[in-house]
Order: sequence, then structure tokens, then C-alpha cells
Amino acid sequence: MSKVLKEITKLSDKDCFYIVERYKSEFEFPLHGHEDYELNFIEHGKGLKRVVGDSVEDVGEYELTLVTGKDLAHVWEQGSCTCPAVREITIQFSPKLFSEELLSRTQFATIRQMIKRAELGLTFSMGAIMRVYAMLDELPSMTDGFEQVMQTFRILYELSIDKDSRTLASSSFAQVLAEPESRRIHKVREYISDHYASELNLEMLAEMAGMTPPAFSRFFKQRTGRTLMEYILDIRLGVAAKMLVDTTTSISEICYACGFNNLSNFNRIFKKRRGYTPRDFRALFKENRVFV
Repeated sequence: MSKVLKEITKLSDKDCFYIVERYKSEFEFPLHGHEDYELNFIEHGKGLKRVVGDSVEDVGEYELTLVTGKDLAHVWEQGSCTCPAVREITIQFSPKLFSEELLSRTQFATIRQMIKRAELGLTFSMGAIMRVYAMLDELPSMTDGFEQVMQTFRILYELSIDKDSRTLASSSFAQVLAEPESRRIHKVREYISDHYASELNLEMLAEMAGMTPPAFSRFFKQRTGRTLMEYILDIRLGVAAKMLVDTTTSISEICYACGFNNLSNFNRIFKKRRGYTPRDFRALFKENRVFV
């Protein structure tokens, strides 16, 4: 299989941020990944298709997404966008800019959490976009480098307190490790990751955690923000998506290898959650991948 294009960004070791503004009528850059973090703002891009990991979505008039996952595949495609002058502001910065020592400070707590979540790709709400719009708007034309850096930090902070931001790729596709968590949750997550292809149910996993099924069900949702069954389904779909992209295994084999016992049910659920049938999803990534 082909590999995702690995981009070498223009960020130099002497710069804090690389900031570029473009007006585009066509989005032709292929699916790619890189080690540097990237915040991408798009204006008048209604109809563009955003691909981040196994997440594929059409974007609205305004789009603002942060990607911090190392080599996490992402791209903005033309889709149905017909605007002749889509505005794009891209901000790239090195992971080294935010050391563990800096992020451990209380004042950087929300930024630390945002960077961690953005390992899956993190898209921001319209409310957050409007709060930082004026700062983003003037950022590329600022001539004082120090003020430009301070402005970018302010933008990142404002975005870090957006309560309506949401992650994009599934953790099983992006292969992102979860934050340290309770022993019970960790034990169950680990078991699910190793046995997603097997039959899993609330009763057996609750017993593993040493709790009654109702108590564990509430506990799991409080700690993860998802029901147990939603979590298991997301893991299975993430693994399935990765197999569709990275292997030539048949769709029916992938279906059963990921814990689904009915091909038509797998196709239906995959399309509902990913917006594409497994066959179309595989074709989409095949078109976007290039040999390097």
C-alpha cells in the first residue's frame, strides 16, 4: 500500500511560529502528515471536505482545526466548494515550543489539555472562531515579530477554553494513548483494545472492574464521556477504518475481524458514523495517498 505524504514544513529551528496566508480557488495538496503542530483557519470554504485520520466531514463557511498528532494524516479537499477566493491562514509550530516543564505550569493547563486532545485533530466551535477572528485576521500582516508571537499565544489560549471543541479521528485509528486514568477504567480499556474482535458486554466488563453493571455503566460514562457500548463501537470502527486504509483485506474479512457479526450491519453503522460506506471510504483514501 502507498504511504501518506510526509511533509517537511517550512518552520525553521529559529522561529516560534510559521504563519502564512493564502487565497485559493483550488485545494489540491495531497493527504499528508508532519511532526510540527498545525492550526488551520479557513474562511469562505463552505463545501470543502476536511479529512483528519478517519474523520471525513464537509466544512462550513468558517473552519478552524488544530492537529498535533505526529504524522496524523490530514487534508482539506475541494469537495463541493465553488468560492474563487477561499482564505486560508496556516500556523505551524514545533512541539518543542511547549516543553513538559512549561505545560506543567498552572497557567498552561488548558493549553496542555488542548494539545493532548488535538492529537486526534480538534475542530473549534463557531463561537470560538468569532472570539479569535479579529486576532487571526490581523496576524499575517503584523510586522513586529514579538507582538505576532504574543498574539498567537493569545489565540491558542482563547481556543483552549472552547468548551464546544470536538475531536475528530478515533484514538484507535490515530494510535493515541489516553491520559492517565483510574485503574479500573484503564484495565477495562486495555482489555477492550486487546479483545475488540470478541464478544464484549457490560456484565463481564463490570465484573472485571469489581462493580455492579449499573454502577460501572455510570462510572464509565462519567470518566470517558461515552457509554461503554459507544466506546466499544468507536474502537471497532477505528480499527476497521485503519484496516481499510492500510491493508488490502476484503471488507467482509475486516467486518468480522473487528467484532461485527453481520456485514450489512457493519456497512450501515460505518456509513452512519463515517459518512461513507466502507468501500467508498477506502476509495477516498486510495485517491489521496501517494508514494514517497
